[in-house]
Amino acid sequence: MVLERRREGSVEILTLNRPEQRNALSPEMLGALSTAFAEAKDDDGVRVVILTGAGDRAFCAGMDLKAFVQQDGGERQQVDMSGFTEFSRGRFPKPVIGAANATAVAGGFELLMNCDLIVASEQARFGVPEVKRGLFPAGGGVMLPARIPLAVALELGLTGEQIDAARAYQLGLVNRVVPPDQVLPAALELAAKISENGPLGVQVTKQLMRSCMVNGIEATYKLQEQLHEKVFKSEDAMEGARAFAEKRTPVWKGR
Repeated sequence: MVLERRREGSVEILTLNRPEQRNALSPEMLGALSTAFAEAKDDDGVRVVILTGAGDRAFCAGMDLKAFVQQDGGERQQVDMSGFTEFSRGRFPKPVIGAANATAVAGGFELLMNCDLIVASEQARFGVPEVKRGLFPAGGGVMLPARIPLAVALELGLTGEQIDAARAYQLGLVNRVVPPDQVLPAALELAAKISENGPLGVQVTKQLMRSCMVNGIEATYKLQEQLHEKVFKSEDAMEGARAFAEKRTPVWKGR
């Protein structure tokens, strides 16, 4: 099983499970990820998704080029990649927490950067080394200047060198740096805090903040106007107000 899936409360945990291959992304794994994200999107019981890797060698080492070459030598299986595409382009509606159990490079680092929040092992390292192979980071790495200063992004992209977790935290690329055995617990703690909140409000907040990063402030103001009534006149908004007045825990319905 190249992708392990398990549920812990309202949290869907996806584990890249090719530790001997440093959890490299094979066609089979990409298809499994696509299915998992599509199903999590439509499952009202899922409030947050955690993406992590098996073993202690790597979160993900990027694309498994050998697997893709082998596939090209045989019959290419048609896989619906819409779920993965939605996630990789920042359009997956629910929060995704990356739990970097170890190093993430190339496509693995880009996969991690598609997550909304990141908890990293203090032993992890990160980088986009594609230029060392005569390539460029086509999985989203060229978008790094939207996240960190241009000069730093260029240094990473043009040298192909790696940075450690402490530097990634300093740059704002990761939210938490913890000992290796605390990566998943820390991610679950963040997920629990998110899950306590109204799911509709959480999803729209994510949508608007990502829009601001990609489309700018003015476009996001227009989107906010469109979504305002959807949230502020929702059942959850009324429940949140009642629960506050009655000093109790809200019972969210996601509508």
